[in-house]
Amino acid sequence: MTARPLSLTVNGKQIVPINVPDDMMMQDFLHEYLNLTGSRMGCGEGVCHACTVILENPDGRLEEHRTCISAAHFFAGKSVKTIEGHAERDVSGKVVKLTDVQQAFMKHFAFQCGYCTPGFVTATTVLMDRLQRAPVARKDLERTITQALDPHLCRCTGYVRYYEAVREVILAAPGLVRG
Repeated sequence: MTARPLSLTVNGKQIVPINVPDDMMMQDFLHEYLNLTGSRMGCGEGVCHACTVILENPDGRLEEHRTCISAAHFFAGKSVKTIEGHAERDVSGKVVKLTDVQQAFMKHFAFQCGYCTPGFVTATTVLMDRLQRAPVARKDLERTITQALDPHLCRCTGYVRYYEAVREVILAAPGLVRG
């Protein structure tokens, strides 16, 4: 098995070159090398989206990316945010403030076992970023939420609470919905 150096930015921190096997998936790299275990291995085939992270593009756009089917080296030189990077932390690493998305999920108890929640938080964060750039008409909001969350599977069928939380956080954020 061959390995080569991998450098990237994870949750705002530059990761110095680490020798990583060529065939290692990003999910395994996050778990085994960085001890970031919030992204979940659900299906291992890219279907359930429990493993998604946010890829921060150079132009500022955010996009979801599945880590169970993407090689770690795909992310070389890129900036990634895992679920651990969403909340604000103090210098000791203690969470001091949740994001609006995380707060809405807590308020609506938008999880049951919580296994799929990191993927839903990621999807909602990416959706809100997209809506900041191109607000959705109020009449199209339900469809837009459905399209964003549909790829994410929940074993406990907690979808109603997820949708309610997402709808609320989008409607509460200024400028995401027009009309």
